[in-house]
Amino acid sequence: MEDSKVVTDAHCAYCFDVLAARLEGSRKHIEPEFLDDKYPLFVTWHTVRGANQRLRGCIGTFEATKIHKGLEEYALISALRDRRFSPITKDELSELSCGVSLLTNFEPAEDYLDWEVGQHGIWIEFRNEVSGGKTTATYLPEVAEEQGWTKLEAIDSLLRKGGHQGRISEKLRKSIKLTRYRSEKHEITYQEYQKYLASRPSVGTA
Repeated sequence: MEDSKVVTDAHCAYCFDVLAARLEGSRKHIEPEFLDDKYPLFVTWHTVRGANQRLRGCIGTFEATKIHKGLEEYALISALRDRRFSPITKDELSELSCGVSLLTNFEPAEDYLDWEVGQHGIWIEFRNEVSGGKTTATYLPEVAEEQGWTKLEAIDSLLRKGGHQGRISEKLRKSIKLTRYRSEKHEITYQEYQKYLASRPSVGTA
């Protein structure tokens, strides 16, 4: 991955168009106008009302994936199959924003506090209290900062996200295997997506 910016309006507009085409059910989505490189990636949807944003869906993969197919797939999965939310509907499109995150620089942390808020995403593995099997969970780099969490608060929230329901002890925290990573993220609103479409003479607006 180059140090220059690689996530652009085109990535987010492509996700928007994939979702819009699915919900409208009457047309094909636009072709991607970016390189088909391989990255771990996430697609995030927000509902935007004035200055307020509310998470509406966020799912991705840690496997390096060709982003043409990856964004097409996860634009829909995050919008329609995030179990925390009801599926996004056609009537919501005009109030949405779409963010694309491409993940880089994965490295094992020395312990569960070996990362920085606002700089690193965190991915944890820990033992499920019921089955004894491994459980994983992640937060993208912006989450802890947006929520105003300390590192400890973020870790405890991530354990809950991963399904831990019992008491959170220091022993449990120390048992965590934590991987930190960075991401490049870009986000556009539905109105910016429409402007992007308008800039494509052969396509026009949706």
